Amino acid sequence: MSVIYVLLTISIIVAVGFFIAFIVAIRNGQFDDSYTPSVRMLFEDELIKEKSEKSILTKKD
Repeated sequence: MSVIYVLLTISIIVAVGFFIAFIVAIRNGQFDDSYTPSVRMLFEDELIKEKSEKSILTKKD
């Protein structure tokens, strides 16, 4: 039974460590994406073409 308490304590410590690392990464701007919005307009046509091709293929069947 004491092993469960030890494992629970260790898992909580690890989880808190990962949570702190996540918060630090957010505050440092790790997940900020400044490149994709500037090139998104270059790829929108391809997405529209793929959707239209799929709709044409389904209409033929």
